[in-house]
Amino acid sequence: MIIRLAHPNEHNTVRDLVRTAYAKWVPILGREPMPMTADYQALIADGYVHVMLDGEVICGVLVLMIEPDHLLLDNIAVHPSWQRRGLGDDLLSFVEAFATQHQRDEIRLYTNALMISNINYYLKHGYHETHRETTPIYTRVYMSKPLDA
Repeated sequence: MIIRLAHPNEHNTVRDLVRTAYAKWVPILGREPMPMTADYQALIADGYVHVMLDGEVICGVLVLMIEPDHLLLDNIAVHPSWQRRGLGDDLLSFVEAFATQHQRDEIRLYTNALMISNINYYLKHGYHETHRETTPIYTRVYMSKPLDA
């Protein structure tokens, strides 16, 4: 497996992978999660999207944004055909290395409060909840992981 920046011509593949990975949440949330509606062509053009490849096949996606004082893990998705193989752990390891490479000592992310398995996954990997934001359509859980200096 390798992880690299997504190429501009891969935006449809990235979009389709994310839509497939997040489809299981639609009945729980009652709507499509925000990653399903993102503009991956623009995100790729801005250099935010990384893909994980198994040979020539894209099996995972990361959207990473370098902020002034932290790295934002905006999206992480593994195609359902590749789930339960540790690829999410590999992607999170990449995120930590990427943050360190870019001299960021904190990773932040957010997820929907109804995505309990995701929250538990992040807690298991050293993230902690910092706060919640409630709107009429969702409750967002903000999480953070400080990195060792």
